[in-house]
Order: sequence, then structure tokens, then C-alpha cells
Amino acid sequence: MREQAIESPNLLIQADNLTALRWLIEEKGLAGQIDLVYIDPPFATGGRFTVDGTRAATISSSRSGRLAYEDSLIGEDYLAFLRARLLLLRPLLSERGSIYVHIDDKIGHYVKVLMDEVFGIENFRNDITRIKCNPKNFRRKGYGNIKDMILFYTKGDDFIWHEPYEPYSEADLARLFPKRDAQGRRYTTVPLHAPGETKRGQTAQPFKGQRPPKGRHWCTDIATLERWDREGLIEWSSRGVPRKKIYADERRGKRMQDIWEFKDPQYPVYPTEKNADLLDLIVRTSSDEESYVLDCFCGSGTTLVAAQKRGRTWIGIDSSALAIEVAQRKLKALPRTLFSSEVTFELYRI
Repeated sequence: MREQAIESPNLLIQADNLTALRWLIEEKGLAGQIDLVYIDPPFATGGRFTVDGTRAATISSSRSGRLAYEDSLIGEDYLAFLRARLLLLRPLLSERGSIYVHIDDKIGHYVKVLMDEVFGIENFRNDITRIKCNPKNFRRKGYGNIKDMILFYTKGDDFIWHEPYEPYSEADLARLFPKRDAQGRRYTTVPLHAPGETKRGQTAQPFKGQRPPKGRHWCTDIATLERWDREGLIEWSSRGVPRKKIYADERRGKRMQDIWEFKDPQYPVYPTEKNADLLDLIVRTSSDEESYVLDCFCGSGTTLVAAQKRGRTWIGIDSSALAIEVAQRKLKALPRTLFSSEVTFELYRI
């Protein structure tokens, strides 16, 4: 049932996601149109979770008395549940598409084998470790758990990728850019020559009376080297060896690695609410403006908010009426940004 008839490509759907994914393929014709899927499915804990984020044996035992979602499937039943949905998500992905599955380490390695089957082990890109909380002093045998995992796969080799960077820490700056110029700017230096000897061309010519070391050539032409020297971008050692200055404030930062520290909200509005910066990173890295972004376990709508802020088209699906209610509130509260004007979406209950 189409409840909110506003003309918009953004879709918010309350339904069992198996039904909704089939509907997107068969009725909406979106097979091959989704550039990014992020899902945070249940973690096969066998629990019931309430709106206040507590795990309760009965709804009446929670402070709110309102059920958010049930995580009742475990073991083989859970893997069969997830497999059915992955088999529908794969045809929805575009040829340049990516999928991120957020899961914990109790079931995650089984999910990795399942995703190898559905998406192909050759399309596995990363097992990302996500630091989710501060260490806890639980009294139990075993190491404390402060992480979960995100499995990153693509449809093929030609996938959307915008290289993500993170700012240098003070320790990074001191280690990587140990020098300072007269203005106090941090920098380091790198050689002006590269491997491979050549006898001809500009990169083999003398620069300030010097030739490259044996077996190497200048990294650029002589005119550029002379310009860098005039601009003060070459540092000469006491022995007269030139090196190029690289300034910290002209670098984008350091490349993101596969350990991320994105702690979840201390006071979530929904039990499974994830860190907003985590979703922003995934959206900006693995989708383009106007890309379709899909989250079929959308919960409180953090993925949808990130997509909206980045100018993407989004689809959110959840079976919980509470999740749909919370997602709507978050979306409607968004301020207008460079990419996002008034938030519009069509609301369906299937």
C-alpha cells in the first residue's frame, strides 16, 4: 500500500525485506540499478530488543514496554534467512555496485563463507574490523570484545571507489613530517630521482651541474626541477644533494586501512543505531551522486540520512513499525545542505 504519494525516487518501505526486495525487482524494475548496499542484519543472538535498547525476555520487563525488533533466528536457520536475502540483493546490484554486511564475530565467519558463495570469493574486498566501544571489565574467561566486522564485496572488478582518507594524528605528523620551515609548516623530503637509468630525454640531463645517481633518472623534466628550486620546494643537503619538500598541510591525510574506530551513539534512539560517520564514509566511498543506496535492514535510518546528505537516492526497508517511525523523524529533521534540499520520499507498507 502506497501511504505517502509524494513523487520521489526515495523509498521507505515497511515490509518483510524478502517481500520488498522481490517487489523492487519485479514491480519497480530496479534490477542492476543499485550502486551500494549496506545492511546491518540481526546478529543471530536469539534475543528480543526493546526501544530503550535493552534485551528482554518479555516486553513487559523493559522500561519502555515497546518491542523494537526480534533476533530469534540462530545457526543454520539464520544463515538460510540471510542467504535468501543476499540472493535477491545480488541481482539488484549494478555492475559497479558494492555490498557491505555489518555483522559480529560470533556468526561473521560463517557469513563470510555464505557471501563467497553468493558474490564469488574473487569479489571479496575486505574484512573490516570496526572498534565499536571502549573496553569493558566483564568478569569472564576470555579477552574483552570491543569490535565487530564489516564484510565488503563487489559485483565485479569495475566498482565505484572514491579513495577514503583520514586526518593525520599528531603522532603521525611528528613521525611522517618531522621538519619545519621558517613559517612553522611541517614537511618531509623525498628523493628527486627514480629507479631506471636513461641516456636520453630531459630526465637524463644535468640539474644544477648534477646528474642522477647511477641506475636512476630524475623524476621529472629539468624545467620543472628548476621551477621547484626557485619556489623553495627543493632542500639541498650539506653535500649538495637535492630533495623535494612535501608539506603536511598539502596532503589529503592518510589512506583508510581496514581497522575503523567508529563507536556507536551512547544514547541511541533505536537499539541497532550505528555511528553516523561510519555510514557517511561508506556512502561517499562506494557510491556517486545520484547513485541508488539500499539498506533493507534500515532500522533508525542512519544509512538513509547519510545517503540524503550526500545527494544519493535511497531505499530503506524494515519490518518494524517503530524503525520506520524513527527513520521518518530523522529524515524529516535534516537541515538543508549543499546536496540535500527538502527531504522527500514515498512511504509504502507491503
